[in-house]
Amino acid sequence: MGKTKERRLAGRVALVTGASRGIGAAVARRFAAEGAELILVARTTGGLEEVDDAVRAAGGHALLVPLDLRDGALIDRLGGAVAERHGKLDILVGNAAMLGGLMPVGHYPPERWADVLAINLTANWRLIRSFDALLRASDAGRAIFVTSGVARRTVAYWGAYAASKAALEALVSTYAAELRETKVKVNILDPGAVATRMRAEAFPGEDAASLRSPEAIAEAFVALAEPACTKHGEVVIV
Repeated sequence: MGKTKERRLAGRVALVTGASRGIGAAVARRFAAEGAELILVARTTGGLEEVDDAVRAAGGHALLVPLDLRDGALIDRLGGAVAERHGKLDILVGNAAMLGGLMPVGHYPPERWADVLAINLTANWRLIRSFDALLRASDAGRAIFVTSGVARRTVAYWGAYAASKAALEALVSTYAAELRETKVKVNILDPGAVATRMRAEAFPGEDAASLRSPEAIAEAFVALAEPACTKHGEVVIV
């Protein structure tokens, strides 16, 4: 009789933001298939429920958390709830983001600029603030934050998104440096061009069939999330 394949995230508690669609949803489904217990965060309840259906169909379990990441107090409350329920967090995936439109730097409405920075940067800082102790409490805490190539190259009209992702890389790299003497591994993942709703918003005429699917890049997240991962403080380009 053949040996059952070992699931690489068996028993790991994983929190994924932006989990209702696109990359976050694909990562959630793959993590579930690898045995993780999921905490899925997104603004849209309907999208979370669809992902939950797929997770349950694969034999997995997920706690659904409809939450606007601009509300830092709610992130703090979530941290407290996870501490009470699990006493640790094994995997944190900071994936949620917004494009905010493409326009000249001087044309961004102040509220739009603020929202992009709030979701792409400040929310991830609040996640670090709320879950740092829980990641340290894990025997192999892993944190993965999603970036973009525009953080490292100049492209006209991408000002808000590019600035937020460049700042995120600086923030996460600093956090990783602070954790060098711990068991926690923190990395930044650049998925490249993937067929998502945000990509379609940025490139409306592009043929989505020419791009990789979110499912095609989910393995990169598993590799950075599993206890065997030794990468730390890196920008991993998929």
